Amino acid sequence: MRIISYNVNGIRAAIKKGFLDWLQTNPADIICIQETKALKEDVDHKLFNDLGYHDYWFSAQKKGYSGVAVFTKIKPDNVEYGNGHGPSDDEGRVIQLDFGDIRLINAYFPSGTSGDERQDFKYKWLDEFYKWINTLKKKYPKLILPGDYNIAHNEIDIHDPKGNKNSSGFLPDERAWMTKFLDSGWIDTFRTIHPEPHRYSWWSQRFPSVRLNNKGWRIDYINVTEPLKSRIKDAEIYPDVKHSDHCPVYLELNSK
Repeated sequence: MRIISYNVNGIRAAIKKGFLDWLQTNPADIICIQETKALKEDVDHKLFNDLGYHDYWFSAQKKGYSGVAVFTKIKPDNVEYGNGHGPSDDEGRVIQLDFGDIRLINAYFPSGTSGDERQDFKYKWLDEFYKWINTLKKKYPKLILPGDYNIAHNEIDIHDPKGNKNSSGFLPDERAWMTKFLDSGWIDTFRTIHPEPHRYSWWSQRFPSVRLNNKGWRIDYINVTEPLKSRIKDAEIYPDVKHSDHCPVYLELNSK
């Protein structure tokens, strides 16, 4: 099972930048997209079907905002839209798919960069999500959680930790949440294989030189629960794929 998580910063914009050509290279069996900024009917989704993908969308009520989708060559046994948390579901932040005894949850965590109100929303969302997913883990021990978490966990995950100590996405309480989350039985799959620094998945668009000089943040993850740790075969980040201010992150699991 090959999985990609990718915040495309608008699926229609990404398509104009060659997203479909990239899909033709068969980068993964399951492509988890965040920040679609579109309804399913806004996009010619037959284009994905023609490439062999089943497509599942969960969009925000607000047009042109948030939203998640999954394009998968492996047909899921079950799909659930949202997670029952009203404020999150209104913003199209979670979609769940079952593949045998594995449940995959594609999630777009809120950003707090626009101000205190959204930062407060982010903290409440994180608390609600933590309770929900750890309850779910009791029913489905084998969970995969791809997504844009909007949190750089450790200093190694950000190019300028000192300069960003007061920046949303690297605040002490956010980082503490991530530590608590991982300590509750989750594996940061990328770090199991790649302990090296300077590996990022997002770069600010304000200055083009930022990505050129790799001044980024690692805020995109594909984490798994402990029962899947032994099945991790490969994990990677693809900074040369450029349809967005993010890049894809990758996980490959052995079948057994």
